Amino acid sequence: MTLETNEAKLQEILNARGIGAEQMKEVCEKEIPAAAESFQRIMDIYYILKVTADMESAYWYNRVWWENDGDLIEVRRAKAVAASLAHSTPTILPDEKLVMNKTKNIRGAFPFPWVCASFFNSMAESLMNEVDAPAENEADSVSIVGNGGGNVTESYGEVISIAKKFGMRKEDIPVLVKVSKYWDGISVEDISDKYAKNLPGYEQFKSIMDSVLVMFDSFAIPQGREVMNYYLPLQYGFDRIIQLCDEKMAETLGEAGGDGVLGMSRGYYYAAMKEIVKGLSQWCENYARKAEDLASREPDEKYKKNYLEIAQVMHNIAHKQPSTFREALQLTLCLHLGVVNEDPQSGQSIGRLGQVLQPFYEKDIQDGVTTDEEVIELLELYRIKITCIECFASAGVSGGVLSGNTFNNLSLGGQNYDGLSAVTPLEYLIVEAGMRAQTPQPTLSVLYDEKMPEDFLMKAAACTKLGMGYPAWMNNQVGMNFMLRQYGPEGMDLYDARAWCLGGCLESAPGCFLPLEYNGKVTMIPGGASPTCGTGIHFTALPKVLELVLTNGMDERTGKRVFPAHNETIDSFEKLVDLWKKYLDISNRVVNKVNNIQMDVWRKYNMPAVNSLLKPDCFKKGQHIGNCGSRYNACINFESCGTITFINSLASIKKNVFDDKKYTLEEMTDAMLHNFGFRTAYDTGVYSPDYRESTDEAQKYAAIFADCINAPKYGNADPYADSLLRDYHMYLLHYLPTIESFFGKPEYLCQISVSTHGPQGFITLATADGRLAGTTYSDGSVSAAAGTDKNGVYALFESATVYDHSQNQNAQMNLKLHPSAVQGVQGTRKLLELVRTYMRKGGFHVQFNVVSSDTLRDAQKSPDKYRDLMVRVAGFTQYWCEIGKPIQDEVIYRTEYDEA
Repeated sequence: MTLETNEAKLQEILNARGIGAEQMKEVCEKEIPAAAESFQRIMDIYYILKVTADMESAYWYNRVWWENDGDLIEVRRAKAVAASLAHSTPTILPDEKLVMNKTKNIRGAFPFPWVCASFFNSMAESLMNEVDAPAENEADSVSIVGNGGGNVTESYGEVISIAKKFGMRKEDIPVLVKVSKYWDGISVEDISDKYAKNLPGYEQFKSIMDSVLVMFDSFAIPQGREVMNYYLPLQYGFDRIIQLCDEKMAETLGEAGGDGVLGMSRGYYYAAMKEIVKGLSQWCENYARKAEDLASREPDEKYKKNYLEIAQVMHNIAHKQPSTFREALQLTLCLHLGVVNEDPQSGQSIGRLGQVLQPFYEKDIQDGVTTDEEVIELLELYRIKITCIECFASAGVSGGVLSGNTFNNLSLGGQNYDGLSAVTPLEYLIVEAGMRAQTPQPTLSVLYDEKMPEDFLMKAAACTKLGMGYPAWMNNQVGMNFMLRQYGPEGMDLYDARAWCLGGCLESAPGCFLPLEYNGKVTMIPGGASPTCGTGIHFTALPKVLELVLTNGMDERTGKRVFPAHNETIDSFEKLVDLWKKYLDISNRVVNKVNNIQMDVWRKYNMPAVNSLLKPDCFKKGQHIGNCGSRYNACINFESCGTITFINSLASIKKNVFDDKKYTLEEMTDAMLHNFGFRTAYDTGVYSPDYRESTDEAQKYAAIFADCINAPKYGNADPYADSLLRDYHMYLLHYLPTIESFFGKPEYLCQISVSTHGPQGFITLATADGRLAGTTYSDGSVSAAAGTDKNGVYALFESATVYDHSQNQNAQMNLKLHPSAVQGVQGTRKLLELVRTYMRKGGFHVQFNVVSSDTLRDAQKSPDKYRDLMVRVAGFTQYWCEIGKPIQDEVIYRTEYDEA
């Protein structure tokens, strides 16, 4: 039965009862209560904070690393990470009930010069002279960071701007320079570059990176785009884990265990894990002592009581298995921050927290220890903590890729171990907290499954339509099918496939269920079971590759050669596509080799410590993540950008040049090189595809421009364009597994633009679909290019599902709805039916901005009036004022549907 017939039947029933459509539209959902006062007070502080970088954690890491020179590398690494945690100054705000931060600053981060020191060493003199360094790499130079909110895009007073985002006080600069100097020539970046230079294609690699055809290197964010696993500390507590490490060392030290390559390293792994657990425990104790000190000096009895409660919670989780929901939530936060502090990273996703912590919540409610309102308040305060997580990286990464977000995704629903709906009572409260306490993180993702309760789905839909951009919706069955397809060779079975969820903004990540013993019973709880599901070839600009085919390998924007000249006469559409494949393969082969070297050096010198404690089966095997200790390791991908811009460009060339023969390919290329007679975005500063200013040449190219605009476009249920998308996917399905990751596993397709469609659109000249030079690419991977979907949302769904979405890690659909389209209870039902229709057609993902373009335009002009306005960019939500202008322009211009 179609959606239309469902609605007609519903209306027939309502009419029989004397209820008209307009009356139903006006029926409002239950009023959303305000967030707790504690949340509101802390958010008032958050809104005035700047993103701050300091050197405390980096100093202690550096000091302890060099103090242990000569120790076994994995133990030395664990001691350094542990020291950076154990010496972090605890900061507790008066209204906090959950504590701990990345650094002593609330919105804080710190550099990782042992990963990448060249940036700081190259600008040491200029930093010491208190000015910004003039040198930027190409990706940084074309990445625009939002200049509102907490971003420090320019130096001021006693604060120096670093990477166009982070502010560092001048007194910390000498420490930064000194610490970075230690790593000159021996950071992960420097060592990997030293060996990459031995590759025959190294100069080709440099040309590709300098052109920003590929957005960034793997060492920039080596961890993340994966799912946390909190099981081990929740099951045992830190003291018992230390005992287990001693027991395992006694068992494995001096024994190869039948493995002559890695067997002996098992004992050293457990020695390292003992060190990192001691550091985590001390970190918690420091907060307990800080809370006790604050309580001893606090005259207000309410605050004094809260400080004492914090002290008790932190003392308990420093040693033993949590005994309450609050302790369990605090422990997961500690572990999460511990992992995100050991490397520059994004997308370290929380996973299915409402299922992991359900046993603790259930017992507290049964025992009368807490109430739902108290749990909601804790979840609201948790949202602030996750929102405050920052990723210290270059401008190209923090602005051009992340838009300031770090993608700590929290998944809801799906199936449990037994194949039934996994929705728990706690997940209802997580959604409720997200509705009351509106923050960018954690973003929420519903793993839509037909078995899920209707009232939960309606609640999630009601949350989506509030306009924060969450929850997004993923197809649970498609995700499970991908898991079995990709990880079946490593032993993935149906039970583990049910444990999958989102790592990062949209990366499907494998998981598993583990038996939590609590409250006299065993609960199978899900968690992540792999390392990063993203560190492969980072964001290749598909339209730029096509441009380079047309320009014989020369980047006409910069006048630099990117690929060897093919010198071919392109006399057929098939020849054009073959050359595109050839250039893509040249790029992929050399970039993958360099990135494999980068990641191999990283795992040898920077092996994850906290994360290697948590991931199954690392502790069981006695191997860290870099040694394939995790259960699943075929998790490295190829990331694409600008898919639909590329497909529409192919459709235009095929139609206008080869089928209708209206123009030669040389005439098409000439028009593109001259921007169809319009001024470029470089000149106008407007990056939206709908903005055009004519030049004197406009009339010369008017006809070809019109034909490019009117050529078939993806998103209209038109097989002419849609079949090209299907062909593209079928090609990559068979091609990408021929590329091998540093784990020795086949790679696969990841389709997320994040924010790269801004800077990579910037470096691309006009495209054959009528897009102008420098403007953003199409967003997502199956979203229509803005303004080109003329036949409505259901035609778009038809186009998006012309291939099997389970053959890839993901597919990304972004939609924008006018708030009037989802008004009232009827509007919520229509939104849910819209999602359901797409899921039933096999779509993997859909997410919504429920905001008018007029509001966004006003917010762009007057950002101070919209400090709390959030929008959905790609797989994440971010404050409008902290997003760069190219992405703002693109979001404004997305097709706005008036009907759901």
